[in-house]
Amino acid sequence: MPAIYQFADPRLSKLDGFQVEIDKARERADLILHRPPYNIVSMPQRDQLRLVFETLDEDERIRVIVVRSIGEHFSSGGNIGGFMEATPEHVSKLAWNIASPARCSKPVVVANRGYCFGVGFELSLACDFRIASETTLYALPEQKLGQIPGSGGSARLQKMVGITRTKDIVMRSKRISGKQAQEWGIATECVPDADLEKTTDRLVEELRTFSPLAQRTAKKLLNDTEDSTLAIAIELEGHCYSRLRQSADFKEGVEAFNAKRPPRFTGL
Repeated sequence: MPAIYQFADPRLSKLDGFQVEIDKARERADLILHRPPYNIVSMPQRDQLRLVFETLDEDERIRVIVVRSIGEHFSSGGNIGGFMEATPEHVSKLAWNIASPARCSKPVVVANRGYCFGVGFELSLACDFRIASETTLYALPEQKLGQIPGSGGSARLQKMVGITRTKDIVMRSKRISGKQAQEWGIATECVPDADLEKTTDRLVEELRTFSPLAQRTAKKLLNDTEDSTLAIAIELEGHCYSRLRQSADFKEGVEAFNAKRPPRFTGL
């Protein structure tokens, strides 16, 4: 059964607007947004989110991290008043904090439903897998405030869907559905709202069957080569492939395949 995660870092003794659970039997940690009704993300919360991801990344009990929310909306975005009160130095760290799921070496799955606006969308874009409910609406509404996305939203989106669609979303503060997001390659899956949790659970269990070492390697390789030329990407892929051939997990995978049994990966 899941339990409340106990953090040693005093900066995480009281979490602001979210909670973290760990299910050791399933090697899973859940970061759960919980500031009803819209799960607005505060400025201090962004710092804590980064610290949490860094802590979970180092925890050997955890294989997969899930980001989800309580209630009918994932997040309507950030606390608008907090931007006026924050120092320029603090604001300059926003993108770094929200990018923490991408820097995390472990697979990160996000479950979206209802409003997924502003920083809620940007946090989701930094995750590896986005499972959208049919109720999901994605948006970057900053233009309505005389601003632009400031935590990686437009940059990540342009990599995924191209400049034309990104301009349509960003410059018009346009909302797109979970179904459209899947069609455009933003969402990994779009499922009926009643199936969101079990679809997320199923993906987590699938990810646990693979080699932790191979997963870490694949995630870093794909992130690192996103902006590289094809020749460099192929070269780096070859180096990673060669290193993995020396691993105990690869040896186990080959032996399990030949023996027609499930592999028992250790991450070594």
